[in-house]
Amino acid sequence: MKRELAQKFTVEVSILGQRYFLKGKDSPEYMKTLAGFVDSKMREILKESPNMPPLKAAILACLNISDELFKLKQKEKVVIDYINEKAKMLEFIFSD
Repeated sequence: MKRELAQKFTVEVSILGQRYFLKGKDSPEYMKTLAGFVDSKMREILKESPNMPPLKAAILACLNISDELFKLKQKEKVVIDYINEKAKMLEFIFSD
């Protein structure tokens, strides 16, 4: 059985006015959306601290995005645990 090679896309994006070429398996639209998200996070930081070096703004944006991700994963775990608990209750109720 031959393994299919995933198509890779290259897309040009701009973050803080700097051009980058991203290459990946995701659609160009998705990669542009990600770059736009990163750009907006960095611009939010630089709006509050306009003299901050871009590298420091990038690190703070990365930390902010990581914080959002970790909090969402924690919420997801709570929801999954709740659903599993309710599923066990239903299984017990209907097992008779």
